[in-house]
Amino acid sequence: MQLPVIQRKIYEVRELTVMLDFDLAELYDTETKYLKRAVRANIKRFPPDFMFELSKDEWESLRCNFCTSNNRGGARYSPFAFTEQGVAMLSGILNSEKAIDVNIAIMRAFVLVRQYALSDKELSVRLNELESKYNQQFKDVYDAINFLLQRDKQKVDQQQRKRIGYTP
Repeated sequence: MQLPVIQRKIYEVRELTVMLDFDLAELYDTETKYLKRAVRANIKRFPPDFMFELSKDEWESLRCNFCTSNNRGGARYSPFAFTEQGVAMLSGILNSEKAIDVNIAIMRAFVLVRQYALSDKELSVRLNELESKYNQQFKDVYDAINFLLQRDKQKVDQQQRKRIGYTP
């Protein structure tokens, strides 16, 4: 399982990094209804900090990002969102070889996302410290660095987008 494929399926909802049930079902090579059924049968294993159901507004917001149809076809219910601990708990109830392999890859992807987020935050904090320390003496330099950081972030976002349309 390739990590970039999994990383594209990790979202931020309620300031948590999560994966949605339909993406997990696709990775586990099963149908979403079977994954949800297994979770509901073992609901005590999934406290709110492991798994939660998206609110209607959260789901609508994500659907806009997916460009899915508005009420015809598709999911009838809001998806479950699984945190890193929730995905780990899934390995206990989905007991196939594929589920074990996919879970290992997902855990690695969560670690990479966490490392990237921490390094980006640390860099921003340090830049702000330097900026305040030197009393805006190097404002042009900081503006240029911030511009480059934003541009790099936009490039990463664009590379992770799933391309659609005609490809030769």
